Amino acid sequence: MTVSSRGRARIGVFVPFTNSNLEPDLAMMRPDGVSVHVARIGGYDEDEIPDEDQMAALGAADMDAPLQMIQGVKPDVVMYGCTSATLAHGPAFDRDLAETIRSQSGAQTVTAAGALVHALTELGVRKIGFASPYVASLNDRAIAFLGDEGFEAVSRADVDGELSNDGQGALMPDDVYALGLRADASEAEAIVLSCTDMRSLEVIERLEQALGKPVVTSNQAMMFQALKMLGIKDAPSGFGQLFERL
Repeated sequence: MTVSSRGRARIGVFVPFTNSNLEPDLAMMRPDGVSVHVARIGGYDEDEIPDEDQMAALGAADMDAPLQMIQGVKPDVVMYGCTSATLAHGPAFDRDLAETIRSQSGAQTVTAAGALVHALTELGVRKIGFASPYVASLNDRAIAFLGDEGFEAVSRADVDGELSNDGQGALMPDDVYALGLRADASEAEAIVLSCTDMRSLEVIERLEQALGKPVVTSNQAMMFQALKMLGIKDAPSGFGQLFERL
């Protein structure tokens, strides 16, 4: 069977320039006929630990040039593909950035942080276990962001030490699976694995089977919200309970 890569909808994506895992994840989830078009963004130092200051700088970086480039493909939906860049600023900043992208691109807009909120709302959960490859202080901000949106982190798992940009992307699925297990607690209704450069997509079903609860990841949540916006219901199977909501 031939799978079409175009003709149905176009998704534009802003990807941090060191991120190597968002694009493969989107390719795995892309429905037939949906094309994905990427523009890379900067504003942070590749050689520094991606802490809250670095990620806040990314979130505040000038988007004029990337927006001009992505408009060239006339996308139907645009994704802002970094969770921590807006988690570091808070919900109001995240919403304002989404509106800026929407107004300048003319496309419906999904942010990674906003997509987590959307996914948890769709699942009808309020208490979560949280994990990411971020430094602990950035996890604090992420949990505060979700708290402001009405979600309580009853448990969390931090990585050992401080991972570089390359180190976050280099975590193997088994590492992410173990991190997800550590993030669980009996009170948690769902597990959130935050970061568009962490290979969490590949362990969603495995974690859901082990824990008996939904698992939400940044990239899965973005694609879910984008497909909802596009009215597309034939998402590929194998990426968790969230996609069953389509």
